[in-house]
Amino acid sequence: MTNSIEEIENADVLFVIGSNATEAHPIIGNKMKRAVKYNGCKLIVVDPRRTELASMADVWLPLNSGSDVALINGLMKIIIDEDLIDHKYIEERVEGFEELKEVVSKYDKEKVEKITGIDYDKLVEAAHIYTSSKKAGIFYTLGITEHTNGTENVMSLSNLALITGHVGFESAGVNPIRGQNNVQGACDMAALPNNFPGYANAYDEDTIQKYEKIWNAKLTRNRGYRIPEMFENAHEGNVKAMYIMGEDPVLSDPNANHVKAALDSLDFLVVQDIFMTPTATHADIVLPATCYAEKDGTFTNTERRVQRVRKAVNPPGQARLDWKIISDIAKAMGVNGFDFKTSEDVFNDLRKAAVSYAGMTYERIDKNGLQWPCPTVKHPGTKYLHKGIFARGVGKLMPAEHRDPAELVCDEYPILLATGRMLYHYNVMTRKSDTLNNIRPCELAEIHPKTAKEYGLVEHDVIEVKSRRGKLWTRVTVTDRVKPGMLWMTFHFWESPVNELTNDAYDPITKTAEYKVAAVNIKKSDHEPDNLVLPDYLDDVELVTE
Repeated sequence: MTNSIEEIENADVLFVIGSNATEAHPIIGNKMKRAVKYNGCKLIVVDPRRTELASMADVWLPLNSGSDVALINGLMKIIIDEDLIDHKYIEERVEGFEELKEVVSKYDKEKVEKITGIDYDKLVEAAHIYTSSKKAGIFYTLGITEHTNGTENVMSLSNLALITGHVGFESAGVNPIRGQNNVQGACDMAALPNNFPGYANAYDEDTIQKYEKIWNAKLTRNRGYRIPEMFENAHEGNVKAMYIMGEDPVLSDPNANHVKAALDSLDFLVVQDIFMTPTATHADIVLPATCYAEKDGTFTNTERRVQRVRKAVNPPGQARLDWKIISDIAKAMGVNGFDFKTSEDVFNDLRKAAVSYAGMTYERIDKNGLQWPCPTVKHPGTKYLHKGIFARGVGKLMPAEHRDPAELVCDEYPILLATGRMLYHYNVMTRKSDTLNNIRPCELAEIHPKTAKEYGLVEHDVIEVKSRRGKLWTRVTVTDRVKPGMLWMTFHFWESPVNELTNDAYDPITKTAEYKVAAVNIKKSDHEPDNLVLPDYLDDVELVTE
């Protein structure tokens, strides 16, 4: 995030796109609700599904799935045509405006309405609200990135913020909300094939040599694979072994049957996790690890805040600390530099490798943490990014054109499937909690009343859902939260493994798969699986289905 979580409540405008924040990020979602309810903040929500925030919005734009670039280009055309841009900011801090202006000029009323399904007057209203204050922040999550054009979606949002002067100030910026508590930290640590810690370029020779000196080791010049490429190369026999740590791709990755086949084609698979996950059942060796409450260390959250984590309980059985497992394996392989005694030793080693962390110590982050970049021990940390200047000097506008999703609905697969999270569960791990599982023990796929009537469905019927990649059974809930012709499911339930249906076509740059758009067909099923158990509290509830 370019900005801090606390800045949300002080914003004048929140532009939330592709993010169901109150369910997927409830702390941040609550801040947004408070800003709207108590501080008079204006709210724009862009989402094909009527989320809680959409119901609170001044303007809700229920676009057709996969049409984000067209919508944002349409907004920018309105802003440029009505001279709502920030001329001084563009002149001093931005390049490429004329090229952007030429691209977005093609996104007129007729074109944008046809692609997005949005009433153009609503876009005009949104454009006026977004440009009404300098304290306007954009917030997005996987609804923007999990598309084959996810990179263009993000660049388009950056374009929108730059031409209106909404970057480099408090309560104004472009804020990707991270999906897990330490996703930001994992990326900072270089859990990416093209980066060293702190996002240094792993493919630049001078940078490689710099890190060879830091670590006193010879480093490879080979280019690494991203996750989809790993599975493709496993299928092709080019990847022989994998080490999967704290991840369950059998449930979380798209086209799950393809993933399982890739894992089974490996010569050797190691899984390091706190549970025997579906992925771990494919492993040759499973290494029992510790959970957050069983270790010391740090997490870096979505606002770039590095925070201490302290051990609360002892780990069960043979579970060991992640860093100790990795260190022991490295030493067994003859690798030097892994003689750490504590988690603090690991952190201090990181400080040498990542300039943005260099000024942090365990003492400095003891209570409230610090936000990177924090380059020296006297630096206070950075509340918001890009104040006065960008890292590259001036901000570069990157115009994008609309592209259709990789898979569109058709006669054989006429229903559009989208996926997301619900409040009651967190990924798949909360299924271990009896309390949460009792609240929602099975999938309830959302389907519009009109579509339900077409297929002869009523509340809690079981349907078979089939895509080009697999099929599953799920119960349905009939609701106008979704559009006609749409099915919305979560990925929390192994009993209805939605990622056996999702499309593994991916963004060519980030290799992020298109989870948000897949074509399926559905039919009412006489099959009543024993594992699709409804919660007891629904027994006496009379539900309206039309």
